[in-house]
Amino acid sequence: MPSTLADLPDDVDALKAIVATTRAELASRDLLIEKLKHQLSGLKRHRFGTSAEGLEQLQMTLEDIEITHSAEVIPEPSASEPKGKPVRKPLPGHLPRRNEILSPGKACERCGGRLKLLGEDVTEELEYVPGRFVVNRIVRPRMACACCEAILQAPLPSRPIERGRPGPGLIAHVLTAKYADHLPLYRQSQIFERDGLDLTRSTLAGWVGQATRLLEPLADAIGRHVRQGAAIFADDTPVRVLSAGAGGKTATGRVWVYARDERPWGGAAPPAAWYRFSPDRKGIHPRTHLAGFSGFMHADGYAGFNEITRTGAVREVACLAHIRRKFVDVATAQGSSVAEETLRRIAELYAVEENIRGKPPDERARIRQVETRPRLDALVLFLTITLQRVSGKSSLGQAIRYALTRLPRLEPIFEDGRLEIDNNSAERAMRGIALGRKNYLFMGSDGGGNAAAIAYTLIETAKLNGVDPQAWLTDVLTRIADHKITKLDALMPWHFNASAH
Repeated sequence: MPSTLADLPDDVDALKAIVATTRAELASRDLLIEKLKHQLSGLKRHRFGTSAEGLEQLQMTLEDIEITHSAEVIPEPSASEPKGKPVRKPLPGHLPRRNEILSPGKACERCGGRLKLLGEDVTEELEYVPGRFVVNRIVRPRMACACCEAILQAPLPSRPIERGRPGPGLIAHVLTAKYADHLPLYRQSQIFERDGLDLTRSTLAGWVGQATRLLEPLADAIGRHVRQGAAIFADDTPVRVLSAGAGGKTATGRVWVYARDERPWGGAAPPAAWYRFSPDRKGIHPRTHLAGFSGFMHADGYAGFNEITRTGAVREVACLAHIRRKFVDVATAQGSSVAEETLRRIAELYAVEENIRGKPPDERARIRQVETRPRLDALVLFLTITLQRVSGKSSLGQAIRYALTRLPRLEPIFEDGRLEIDNNSAERAMRGIALGRKNYLFMGSDGGGNAAAIAYTLIETAKLNGVDPQAWLTDVLTRIADHKITKLDALMPWHFNASAH
């Protein structure tokens, strides 16, 4: 390209060629700038957090403001102001009460007369008493027969860890703290040390490994329950795994989740989430996990799932949330009106889903035919026409192409009302993995990954059923050693009755 006006040729055709070349270079530069802006926006979200994490930061800021405000002097209400009714909820009735009686005495301070009771005012305040450790002493007398001198002694009852010192409640506490509360074992060890207990990280790791091995049949049973559903939700996420003998280097493993949740259409089956670990992301892993399963699978379009759907026994259902997310990225990075219009149309589809939540499958399918199909067809037409006007290499063009590839795979939702419009059930099940990943950074080995998959299966399934995972695991660890493996269903969290324990 000529650098000055004096360098421009006088020939018209040559000038046209220069203009055409300049336009092409500018278009290429604009495309590069758009891509870089898109990448920068993504990196900023990765660095500073998603909108949900931003909301958490806002909540912490509000907490600081509230703390500062509560520390200021609050004026006492004047005597002329009427006292309103209490707005605070009563403290839970199941909490134990400790009475502290502040008596004015038995005699009047003025005349010395005897006082009689007229009534009483009760003020309740919520207090916290740190948890306490106890030692269970299992005493087994050795008895000798007076006649034959035989020595008798009752056998030691089964325990979660043979020849180990932890009780079921302590093991359940360690598992829940690590996999539900995302508290690494070394931090738990430090907390125990403040209570005067020498429980090293390696000791706790041993307990976790032995306990998850004991609980593995129960996790496998949950996996069978998931695969018995007519539809499952599938997803995977990367985790770093410490490579053996690699000088502290880490490899990338995967945690897979397969969820069953029939609550949106009123199904009676309990919800459950089954986790599996693999050292890589090869398609052989989901094919092995779902061997024997037939039905529908909600997924995000990962090519490795093609090995499952190729036989026809499993039909894939696309995820509208993944499609939406790509347009959110474009709208955030570029302020694209096309992306914003696409998001508006997708919001209309979700509004229909909100309206049919909890309705029977037949009614859900019928309403979708009437309300969702015309909106979905209009969205496809809008994107098809738009794609002809934008560069296929741009971020918007890539988002449109992905959408047009995936949207036809939502067709099963019009046939079967048991299906969902997205894969959010699986993505919600992955949140605990993501939070834990920020705290313990990597898994120590493939064995640690397998142990984590078992623990997440048990804990997340308990949470899905509204069950306190620590209370349930305490009960299970108390019973499972002597429990018949053919009757594992009785130990499932949806059969757990907290009031009976």
